[in-house]
Amino acid sequence: MSQGFILNIDQFNFLLYIMAITAAIVFVVLYFVEAGYGKAISEKWGPAINNKVAWILMECPAFLVLLYIWLQSGDKKFALVPFLLFLLFELHYFQRSFIFPFILKGKSKMPIVIMLMGATFCAINGFIQGEWIFFLAPKEMYTIEWLTTPQFIIGVVLFFIGMLINLHSDHVIRHLRKPGDTKHYLPKKGVYKYVTSANYFGEIVEWIGFAIASWSWAGVIFVIWTCANLVPRSNSIYKRYKKEFSEEFDDKKLKRIFPFIY
Repeated sequence: MSQGFILNIDQFNFLLYIMAITAAIVFVVLYFVEAGYGKAISEKWGPAINNKVAWILMECPAFLVLLYIWLQSGDKKFALVPFLLFLLFELHYFQRSFIFPFILKGKSKMPIVIMLMGATFCAINGFIQGEWIFFLAPKEMYTIEWLTTPQFIIGVVLFFIGMLINLHSDHVIRHLRKPGDTKHYLPKKGVYKYVTSANYFGEIVEWIGFAIASWSWAGVIFVIWTCANLVPRSNSIYKRYKKEFSEEFDDKKLKRIFPFIY
């Protein structure tokens, strides 16, 4: 039985199973209970803190937990394939934790309970990715030959395509209004020509790429959780935009999150 940093393989698989069930529940619940942050901020979620601070505290556990596991991984620390997978994950979460919050516009807040739930998931996710990549993956799996496999090449390409879509879509949202303008606008550039949540679509593509590149159930669980969180939220955004921009919305035949599909 393979022994990981903390869990053996059976315990690890059980954790993944629990996370998959929890994600399914979250997916259903979020279609009925709108997550109270961003444009959906609501007092019913309780006390709130500065949005920038909340984003840092919510996202950085993923970065820090995987960093800690990497530091504890001994001889595997600089094994090329695990190290590259580590860098992909950390690249996203460095941007999300230490760059994205500081370029957010406005003075909105995030409920503490939302921040804590997000931070909990990020910590667990960083843990399961690190457990698999550095401790539980078969020794013969992530050899140098892995770099030339179709799944690694396709996965890395998808990861960076998704990241570019995500970053560009966030850029579009941040620059919808000129300084001093208080009007609301329907985003129309980039993938927003096809969906109302282009940034979410980019993030899902990103983590599908990571899951393919790592070829792991840990990566698949991450994709499932990303969809469980973002797909229902994209539905809420779609409905809000459709109501707010009714005159120009119908002609565009926009989808929620997956171009031409949903």
